[in-house]
Amino acid sequence: MKKPLTATVSWIGKVDWNLARFHGDEYSTHKGSSYNSYVVEEGKTVLVDTVWKPYAKEFVDNLEAEGLIDRLDAVIAQHAESDHSGAMPELMRRRPDLPVYCTANGVKSLKGHYHQDWDFHVVKTGDEFDLGNGKKLIFIEAPMLHWPDSMFSYMTSDAILFSNDAFGQHLATERLYNDLVDQDELWVEAIKYYANILTPFSPLVKAKIEFVLSLKLPVNMIATSHGVIWRDNPTQIVLKYLEWCQKYQEDRVTILYDTMWEGTRALADTFARAISDVSPSTTVVSHCMSKFDKNDALTDVFRSKAILIGSPTIGKGVLTAIAGILEEIKGLRFTGKKAAAFGSYGWSGESIKIIGDSLEAAGFAMVDDGFKAMWNPDEAALKEAYEYGEAFAAKI
Repeated sequence: MKKPLTATVSWIGKVDWNLARFHGDEYSTHKGSSYNSYVVEEGKTVLVDTVWKPYAKEFVDNLEAEGLIDRLDAVIAQHAESDHSGAMPELMRRRPDLPVYCTANGVKSLKGHYHQDWDFHVVKTGDEFDLGNGKKLIFIEAPMLHWPDSMFSYMTSDAILFSNDAFGQHLATERLYNDLVDQDELWVEAIKYYANILTPFSPLVKAKIEFVLSLKLPVNMIATSHGVIWRDNPTQIVLKYLEWCQKYQEDRVTILYDTMWEGTRALADTFARAISDVSPSTTVVSHCMSKFDKNDALTDVFRSKAILIGSPTIGKGVLTAIAGILEEIKGLRFTGKKAAAFGSYGWSGESIKIIGDSLEAAGFAMVDDGFKAMWNPDEAALKEAYEYGEAFAAKI
């Protein structure tokens, strides 16, 4: 059902309380999510985005129950990923004449997903859609935030920015607005969303935000496609993005490791204790990656000034969980962070160099050649590990 945001703008999306994984199985959504769609009812009636495919029929049935299907004059497809466009085939089946406004890349993406030649109207930055009653939608292309087809739509007079994936969070709530939800949960999910989805595009985020700010448009509300709508000091999330996109780091060290017979775990625990002892103000977190959620771990990496990654050597390589997280780290293209490798081994000990080379290739500044201990570390080896942790803290 519709939930009014203003006299003429309503939310008409879907809250997904049961969503546990997103992007296939790539992203953990501990708090569920929402697929936010909006309807603008001015002189013309316009739908901004739809919902994920599993809820397509429910969504379009809701539009029909609200008397909107026949009154729609256009649909604005800001991004073709199926969590936003999944109801398009069902909607267009019932309204095949409906014009679809999107970017040129949006046409390619929507055709690639659904293999339909709908009535596409290509828009670019600065193009306008006349809503009537003296109001317009102004389109702003936002390529790679986070797909090539992404765009924003700005509604004049009401000063609403429909931002699609930008500024969102995976957070299921019936309380639509940022000031009505648990603030700790909100910011945890907001930074996790940025860290895991938008980090690779940080230079583009910075450029696009600076461009939008240069327009000096008033913003009363930022209507995202996932999670809450920002109405209380809405630009606070914009300023956070500006902070996050510029080599963001806190006084934090993250240790990621996996272990076979507890030797590498013993090293990780020793490093954590040493760093905390020598630098009490530094937050230290340590995660065994075969047991810990990878997206939460990557959020910790994003927040950190330095990381330590460890694995025992197996088959002249590293354990699967560490190989996987190294690949994720490479793809996210973190910047401005330091790192080192560590691990235990029985006879060959290649894991430390493999991890170090991978981190260096991913753009980390390597503190040193790393630390390794043979077999399960004894008291002497753990003393060396403690001293290494102290030295690591001093170097970062």
